[in-house]
Amino acid sequence: MLIVMHIKEFWDQLSPHTQQWLMDNPGTMIVPRTVTAIINGETGESEGVDTHGGTHLTDEDRHFIHEQARARQAVSAEEPKFFDSVGPED
Repeated sequence: MLIVMHIKEFWDQLSPHTQQWLMDNPGTMIVPRTVTAIINGETGESEGVDTHGGTHLTDEDRHFIHEQARARQAVSAEEPKFFDSVGPED
């Protein structure tokens, strides 16, 4: 039996660190058991665990994670950049 997680439903309950891990690994099909345990701890869920302690992500989950990564990347690219400058000489 294939156990899956619906990450979109729990996204806002995940810590920024966990969200970042998912965005850094957007192609993963099976979330490792250590990360699954963190996700389950943060969300209070425990249903998406397979016999090895991992969780399978659906195509919809992976698409959602890709969207989140692109959105976060776009926001960080729009942040203002400040440069030190030297004033005109007297």
